[in-house]
Amino acid sequence: MKTVLAIFSSLNGTEGNSSKLANEYLLKIENDDSVRINRVDVASLALPHLTGEEMQAWMTDTSERNESQHALAKISDNIVEAVKAADEIVLAVPMYNFGIPSSLKAYFDRIARAGITFKYTETGPVGLLENKSATVFAARGGVYAGSDFDTQTPYLKHFLNFIGISDVNFVYAEGLNMGEEQMNSAFADANEKIIELTKG
Repeated sequence: MKTVLAIFSSLNGTEGNSSKLANEYLLKIENDDSVRINRVDVASLALPHLTGEEMQAWMTDTSERNESQHALAKISDNIVEAVKAADEIVLAVPMYNFGIPSSLKAYFDRIARAGITFKYTETGPVGLLENKSATVFAARGGVYAGSDFDTQTPYLKHFLNFIGISDVNFVYAEGLNMGEEQMNSAFADANEKIIELTKG
């Protein structure tokens, strides 16, 4: 059984363009009896910014945590366990002010755990989440891929590589606010890419 963790981050929920792209992909694979999909909407999770108190809870031995630290550590523990259990990570990512949504960053901050999802070595950090792939569905109002304005692509690649996920595919739908013709063309191109991925 293949487990897919689908992470949505649009403030517009299922009506968000990145959500529509990801759901188109998921629709093509979810009828396969050998695929199980776990959906998470990080916008609705409303995770707070990471605090020193929460990080300290992680670094405190389980047997020595107080009640508050157990509760704080459980937030990250649950997120990490869902990522560990997945064979593929699907990310539906809109572009907000040239970056990823802050809700997704807060989610990522709970994944990056030294000794759990990565470790430090003499030659640098090594990711511990091996044998996983990721597919990113990026929706943008303008056209940014390949330019200095696209901070999302390198950031997502770096983060996923950092935790051990090096097999990463990107599907872009860009120029969605640049007229109906451009929007239709962008979705058509993205759908072709989705078909390629599901055939592979």
